[in-house]
Amino acid sequence: MPRRLLASALVTLGVLLAGCSDPEADRQPGDPVTAEEAGVLAGLLARDTEEGGADVVVSAPFGEGGLLTLTGEVDFDGAAGRAQAVTSYGDGRPDDVRTLFFTREQIWFGDVPGLPEALAAAGLPDVPFVRRPVVTGPDAVPLTDVLVTVVLNLAAAEPDDDAAFRTGDHTWEGQRSIDRRLATVYAGEAGWSVAVDDTSGLLLQYVTPLPGQEDEVTVTLSDHGARTVALPEDGQTVDAAAHPEVAAAVGV
Repeated sequence: MPRRLLASALVTLGVLLAGCSDPEADRQPGDPVTAEEAGVLAGLLARDTEEGGADVVVSAPFGEGGLLTLTGEVDFDGAAGRAQAVTSYGDGRPDDVRTLFFTREQIWFGDVPGLPEALAAAGLPDVPFVRRPVVTGPDAVPLTDVLVTVVLNLAAAEPDDDAAFRTGDHTWEGQRSIDRRLATVYAGEAGWSVAVDDTSGLLLQYVTPLPGQEDEVTVTLSDHGARTVALPEDGQTVDAAAHPEVAAAVGV
C-alpha cells in the first residue's frame, strides 16, 4: 500500500476508534452520577428485598488491631439473619468465635464460653443461647449490634426517590472487581460508598464509617436469593433481660 494511502487509512481508523470509544473513559472519579445511575441507586435497597436475601460477610476494625467479622446469611424479606461472629484481637489472644441470630429487635448469642456454668449458678436449665434486645442509640452501642443493624438496613419496602441522588453530592467512583465480579462504585455525601454489580444491578458491597469514628464497616453480599432463617426457640434460650446475672457473667 502506498504511503499516502496507508496514512489515510490510519487516520480513518483513528476516527472510527474514537467514535466507538467507551463513554466511561472520559469520566473521572468524583464526577456526579447520571440520571440513569440515580435511578439505580434509588432502587438498590428495594432490589435486596425483592431478591429475598443473600450470603453476607461484615467486618469492622476496633481498638488496636482488633477485627470483628460476621459471616452468614440474611433474610431481607423477613428481616432476620444468622452468622458466625469471629473476634480477632490482634494482640496474641485466641479468636473468640460465637454463633449469632438476629432481628431488628433481638440478638441471640450461641457457643458462649462459660454459659453452662453461669446457667447452673443461677439455677437455670442448660440452654445453648442467650437473647437480649439489640442496642441502638448514639452512645455505647456494642459493635456486634452496630453490624447487624447495618446489615438489616440494606433493605427497603419501596425504592427511594431518585431525585435525592440527582440533587445531592453523589458521585461515580469508577469500576473494580469484587469477588471476581465487575462492579461500579458510587459514593454518597455522608461518607458511604456502594458497589453495584455491572451485570445484575444488585448491591455487592456497602461501606460506611462507624458512628463517630474513622473506621469503616464493610458489608459484602453474594448469591442473592430467597433465604429462611429459623430463629432459636424460647426453650433453647435464656432471656438476658430477665436474668441479668447470667448476661453479666458471660459478657453479652
